[in-house]
Amino acid sequence: MFGFSGSSRGRWSCYFLPETSEECRKRAFAVVREKEAWESGTVTGKQNYSSKVIWAGPIPKLWGKPWSYMKPTTEINGSLISKHRKMDRRWWRAQAVRYLMRFQTAYTCGLMNAARNTAFGKEAAEIVLSAGDWRKNKKKKVKTEIEEQVWSNHKPWVPRPMLSVHVRMGDKACEMRVAALEEYMHLADRIKDRFPELNKIWLSTEMKEVVDKSKDYDHWRFYYTEVARQVGNKSIAEYEASLGRETSTNYPLVNFLMASEADFFVGALGSTWCFLIDGMRNTGGKVMSGYLSVNKDRFW
Repeated sequence: MFGFSGSSRGRWSCYFLPETSEECRKRAFAVVREKEAWESGTVTGKQNYSSKVIWAGPIPKLWGKPWSYMKPTTEINGSLISKHRKMDRRWWRAQAVRYLMRFQTAYTCGLMNAARNTAFGKEAAEIVLSAGDWRKNKKKKVKTEIEEQVWSNHKPWVPRPMLSVHVRMGDKACEMRVAALEEYMHLADRIKDRFPELNKIWLSTEMKEVVDKSKDYDHWRFYYTEVARQVGNKSIAEYEASLGRETSTNYPLVNFLMASEADFFVGALGSTWCFLIDGMRNTGGKVMSGYLSVNKDRFW
């Protein structure tokens, strides 16, 4: 896609490990060109499915029902949701999203590093400078293999603990109950009551008014991507078009991955984006952090 050239340009593999091997991809492209494959149903396209099937089609039933014995960790309206009509689809979508986004490319890592540096760089530098010249009295030590290869921590620095809040508004009102920032912050304060050291929020939203209102919460420190925000009731499609294809693709992806890696999350499960973030967190070691939502998926 963007910033990429060669065989990966315009493909998912610009951002993440390819979905399949080059050999399988070549074979698939060859089969797609065969008329017989389409006639026999070996190859199908969007036109072969109704909108209902695309959004709510059947799920695999060969491997049991792992979702049925998972501990409930999602809270809506003050209650843990132990059961709903779409538990199976929620579980399977989580597996699919985790597979598709399992390894970031150098390009994606570059996007993330740039966003972290813009948001946290100054803070990180201040911490390093406040420590003085720590190298003077540090003795050189030969690291063992387990220290070097297993216990080493080479992950980029992020201030912890971090709460990610995704506020979805705008034209989403036609699909779900839209909540104001105040509702999200009420849930954020609930988490803070349990974890008093929490005071940092990664805020993702398309609305400028949400970023402006965040300044009223002076007991929280907010971080967010520096990008033009939506003003008024412009549709999300118009807003994305105004940003341009590259920015409208890259900056949401950065927010998505930041939310996936945050210690806690507050969102709106009525939003497909928050639904996918939930899947990434559930399959990435964050399931026991819980998920506080201002609403529920409309199909539950």
